[in-house]
Amino acid sequence: MFIKTDPPAQADLILVLGGDDHGARILKGAELAREGFAPIVVASNGNYDYGRGESSLAIDFAVQRGYPPELFLRTDWRVDSTREEAAAAITLMRNRGARSAIVVTSIWHTARARRVYRRQAPDLKFSVVGTEDVAWNNGKWWETRRGRKSMFLEVLKTIADYLEI
Repeated sequence: MFIKTDPPAQADLILVLGGDDHGARILKGAELAREGFAPIVVASNGNYDYGRGESSLAIDFAVQRGYPPELFLRTDWRVDSTREEAAAAITLMRNRGARSAIVVTSIWHTARARRVYRRQAPDLKFSVVGTEDVAWNNGKWWETRRGRKSMFLEVLKTIADYLEI
């Protein structure tokens, strides 16, 4: 219900979804680019913290770990949901002439992200790749408060997505 990952496939770009404050998503996106799956990594921007966009923070994190800055594309959109993020990302893809993307997100966000992107742009090709998440706790999310909270929120967001609210 929550996990639907695809094997990475050759794509026009890699889209790293916002919402990861530990860097696993941006590093996975950069790793996939280094392996040759796509030439560019788009860092989605969800929030601004202390005056800096999430996209900039994520890219700086990856660059500090040895990835070249030219590998990344910063975004400055302000979005508050996966649906809004998908709309912004799909517009960017269309403007760049991209027809396919690898979407990188946390493991337990993969099924919902996959539904949202494929529903909003059925003419484009998306493969969704999941990353480990601190709250996921290697699949034992119920053992920590953060894990229980994250799962509760994902359940609510999944229900809201099905109801389109």
